[in-house]
Amino acid sequence: MARRVAHAITSGGHLLVQAGTGTGKSLAYLVPAMVHAVDAGERTVVSTATLALQRQVLTKDAPLAADAVERTTGTRPTVALLKGWQNYLCRHRLAGGYPDDDADTLFSAAAATPRVRIGEGAEQSLGEQVVRLREWAEQTDTGDRDDLVPGVSDRAWAQVSVAAAECLGTNCPLHDECFPVLARATAAEADVVVTNHAMLGIAVAGNPGVLPEHEVLVVDEAHELADRVRSQGTASLSAAAVARVAATARRHAGVLVNDLEEAGQTLQLALAELPDGRLTDGLPPALADALTLLGAACRQVLTDVREAAKAAGSASASGDAGAVALARTAVADMTDVVERMTSDSVAQRRDVAWVERPRLGNEPPRLTLAPIDVAGSVADTLLADRAAVLTSATLALGGSFNPMAAALGLTLADAGWEGLDVGTPFDYARQGILYTPTHLPRPGVGISEAALEEVVALAEASRGGMLGLFSSRRAADDAAALLRERTALTVYAQGEDRLPTLVEAFAADEDACLVGTLSLWQGVDVPGRTCRLVVIDRIPFPRPDDPVAQARSEAVTAAGGNGFMTVSATHAALLLAQGAGRLVRRADDRGVVAVLDPRLRTARYGAFLARSMPPLWPTRDRDVVMGALGRLAAGT
Repeated sequence: MARRVAHAITSGGHLLVQAGTGTGKSLAYLVPAMVHAVDAGERTVVSTATLALQRQVLTKDAPLAADAVERTTGTRPTVALLKGWQNYLCRHRLAGGYPDDDADTLFSAAAATPRVRIGEGAEQSLGEQVVRLREWAEQTDTGDRDDLVPGVSDRAWAQVSVAAAECLGTNCPLHDECFPVLARATAAEADVVVTNHAMLGIAVAGNPGVLPEHEVLVVDEAHELADRVRSQGTASLSAAAVARVAATARRHAGVLVNDLEEAGQTLQLALAELPDGRLTDGLPPALADALTLLGAACRQVLTDVREAAKAAGSASASGDAGAVALARTAVADMTDVVERMTSDSVAQRRDVAWVERPRLGNEPPRLTLAPIDVAGSVADTLLADRAAVLTSATLALGGSFNPMAAALGLTLADAGWEGLDVGTPFDYARQGILYTPTHLPRPGVGISEAALEEVVALAEASRGGMLGLFSSRRAADDAAALLRERTALTVYAQGEDRLPTLVEAFAADEDACLVGTLSLWQGVDVPGRTCRLVVIDRIPFPRPDDPVAQARSEAVTAAGGNGFMTVSATHAALLLAQGAGRLVRRADDRGVVAVLDPRLRTARYGAFLARSMPPLWPTRDRDVVMGALGRLAAGT
């Protein structure tokens, strides 16, 4: 892999590399990237999807690679970490340069998709957390939120951070001590910059300046890139959001917002008349009129806020400039969203729009817009004019790199691409069994009684050590309830405690069971006997009413392709590969993956899905599986 990565870097090509768990793929791209930086003076940006891998690369793999390169070349390559602006503490805000924020006052992408931070610090009161943040601010060299252990809640962090657009820039009295500015300055001089997929998504969304100039891009955990980019491009709008923005503009900038508030009420009436679901024919007239009215009100308030910003420009030390910056950002973000929603992007099939009522209808309706296809944007923004290496343990779906290459924009890029499977250190056929009980009924709505009985039987045969991956929260809850009723096993269920706490408890008990939904399908790393049985209740196709999946499938079909295989089957194949990958994490791991969906063996697309999974030894024989689980439970 290292040789092929080196060739791609020097030739300016694009390489798609499937590298299984345990192959050391981080070193295989870091060493060539560092050698190239030393020889040619060209920077590499490395992006990861998870915090765990980002930390591993930064604290373990990169220093090891740098040591080797320094011994060989005599020059030590430098490495820097770069995150989004709000991941860093703002000294000026901490010093009172911005007003205190109420929870959820700003309308932004961060508010629409809040990051859930779990840690002991979140259990403290808001005041206690802020006091601890002030103490930490006097000690930290980075201001990076992830360096604060234990962490704090999102609301507490909002008291000490600002978005990039809210920053006062060179007008800030503490600009020379600004943590995000210093991080960017360091990244601009480093040979290797480690960042995350969210930052790549921001670049694709039209802000390429968030990344330093670079000639080489490495995307680790590349199977998640398209979804992360699409998430960054998704925007939502509701009457409640309009009211929050209006309140922010009035309070922090002192401008009149009557027209904006009235436009928000008109929007609420228009949305209330619409059912949940995709707007297949575009925006209905009443909703389009409401958005046009809202856009005009937003633009007027934004003009007024900008005038207020000019007046406050010389008052940054008093906090007036900071307050107006918060208002300006809130109104500008909403103005951009409304302009996009009133454009022809839905009619031109670039975006898909839908109405939803979050939390099972307990919240007011909102309009959401998401990009249908991100491959072209990724190709134009991230892949153009640079070498690119995209790697993951799961990239060859159905035995081919083509589906993933298309999703990641490689087939649209000017440079050619190659696919490479470097294999795995594991002997999957000897280490694990893939069990498909074809006697079970085809899944319908929810999980069948027969499937639940199979879950209990498998868990009992294994005497625990089961990770249950379910396609819905209800199915996971039903399984947990039946396991507790029918067995004496310890059962941990997602939602009953913080997810890291549950995973830690599961890892510490060889005979426990952990059940949950999508959060457990990827990233759970529990090697050894503790995880000797992975149960998947059904093939994880997208929901039939998923607006984005519908629109993507229609677009593929309209272009002459197979929408089901390109979208639904590829989505399911990726999740199956990730879910089954939870079983074998080390060379001495043994166990069973049970997929309780006979379609994996009986449907025409079943072979495509099975080829996407680790090559475990397949069987439909229940007695063979129960016997194997019994021997595993006994340690034989």
